[in-house]
Amino acid sequence: MKAARLATLKFFALLFMLPGLAGLIVSAMISTHYLDSMPRYPVLEQNRVVPRGIHGITIYQTPEEDRKLNLIEYSSVGVFVVGLVLGLVYLEKWGSLQVRAEDEDEEMLKHPS
Repeated sequence: MKAARLATLKFFALLFMLPGLAGLIVSAMISTHYLDSMPRYPVLEQNRVVPRGIHGITIYQTPEEDRKLNLIEYSSVGVFVVGLVLGLVYLEKWGSLQVRAEDEDEEMLKHPS
């Protein structure tokens, strides 16, 4: 694989992994905020009837809050996994390129021109 293609693969791996990781951090921050600010019992007047377990504690949120946090969590995991797979492909290609270069160096040492 050419160096330019390898660099592009590395770029896209990072392009997906970093925002995915940032999204996971943001969702953890939102969950922690929810843990501190949301009621521990359903509040029908505020439509806080959807339970969410955070660190073993159940809080109650609105269906809209639940939908938004689920969207952030699941999309962040998906984007991160795409980046992780691209990163693994990059490492495999980079490793095979290194082995090939070592083989060529050994061949040159055995049979100098």
